[in-house]
Amino acid sequence: MSTFAARCAAWEPSASGDGDREAAVQDLLRAVRAGGLQRLRIGWCDTHGVMRGKTLMPHVLRDALDNGVGLVGTMLLKDTSDRTAWPVFDATVKDQLPGFEFAGNLMLLPDPASFHTLPWAPHTGALRAQAWYGAGRPVPFDTRRVLQRALRTLGEAGYGLRCGLEVEFHVYRITDPRLDPMGAAWPHEPPAVQMLHPGYHLLSEEWGDQAEEALHIVQATAQGLGLPLRSLEIELGPSQFEAVFDAMDALAAADAMVLFRNGVRQALRRAGYHASFVCRPPFPNIMSSGWHLHHSVVEQGTGRNAFVRDEPAPGSTALDAEHTLSTTGARWLAGLLAHAPALAALCAPTVNAYGRFRPNALAPQSVLWGRDNRGALLRVVGGAGDGATRIENRLGEPSANPYLTMAAHVHAGLDGLRKGLIPPPATEAPYGGQGQALPKTLAEALAALNASPALRAGLGDDVVDWFIRLKSSEVARHEAAADKAEWDRREYFGRL
Repeated sequence: MSTFAARCAAWEPSASGDGDREAAVQDLLRAVRAGGLQRLRIGWCDTHGVMRGKTLMPHVLRDALDNGVGLVGTMLLKDTSDRTAWPVFDATVKDQLPGFEFAGNLMLLPDPASFHTLPWAPHTGALRAQAWYGAGRPVPFDTRRVLQRALRTLGEAGYGLRCGLEVEFHVYRITDPRLDPMGAAWPHEPPAVQMLHPGYHLLSEEWGDQAEEALHIVQATAQGLGLPLRSLEIELGPSQFEAVFDAMDALAAADAMVLFRNGVRQALRRAGYHASFVCRPPFPNIMSSGWHLHHSVVEQGTGRNAFVRDEPAPGSTALDAEHTLSTTGARWLAGLLAHAPALAALCAPTVNAYGRFRPNALAPQSVLWGRDNRGALLRVVGGAGDGATRIENRLGEPSANPYLTMAAHVHAGLDGLRKGLIPPPATEAPYGGQGQALPKTLAEALAALNASPALRAGLGDDVVDWFIRLKSSEVARHEAAADKAEWDRREYFGRL
């Protein structure tokens, strides 16, 4: 009788069943025995970029690798408060979302090649998993799979995607965890905290030294997970920091983003700190956190950066895209601009994020690009002959699901390539009222996504409709809240 893993391989051959996977399984089992591990966490990234999972004992690992681990299907139907956004016990759900009715089981299939130990949790290993229906058919709403499909489409066009991560976040010392059961609520009140540095002293060595213990934990966690951490920096806002990573292939970069956020929050919590990747913590005089996605398209086979041009285009000026970017890069840039309002829903997917888009705050307000311009939505970095030439998208918030964010970039950029779109001249006044305004609310961004033929065609109508339904639940609850500040604090600060 075939295993569940083998049935999955019938749909996606890379998922299992072949000799390479069995070799990885044997390597994993030996590593677990040799390391004396006592538990294995099977982790899966949910819609909101949060790691969920189950902890298994070593003696059931082989069975989990062959036959999967049960996952209640409503995990893919929950908004940011963990409320299920579909009436799963209503008979109509069977027609709307076949396979999710009655809160039945999906299956998680662990990837043996993803094994790592957790530097903050003794005797504990971890594996990444993806969601499948019980028959071994892939669940389209598994967000890692959404990016895998996008990258296959990009590969069919002859390209791959490289991404570098710049992630801003806040870290505070916990003064009261607020775990009194008499105060339990849904969602729970986040911990009371104090700052690690007073802020408004960008890249301050002194502020960095004040936060040295927390920064050491962040460094040890990232490097212990094998992530290519490049630097840790003091950001402008109170108790705000930034982590910068080397460029990676897109799927590895998305995996790294999930691992970094999950690991840093857990490791710091054990030491009495609260790390938050929410865009705007619920305090006065904070600075918003952004996630700046540096990326370039590379040619398959050669690995050459397809955004690089040898010389500026004849007759061009520094305000023309093809002065800096190749024709491929310029068209990709134009695709991102054309679909920026719809991209906002996936790059900035919380109600909280839209307070960031304000003038002179190093955050975009309008659909504009600029040459090394940190006020523009898209910042083009590099120049003719520079192999590191790239586009930085400054739209994202650091709590966004990286798989959905990168998949949306692929489909928007590819649309620019296919249609031969031409970008407008670069801006030199990003806050001067030029260009189309970015959405001012998550509801506006969702409406733009709903109306985007290119992203619907790329991501799939089923994925777009599912995502909009989840996020519309979030928007509706925020609009209904009597105290919106309290709602924001409970919904995001303690959980993202």
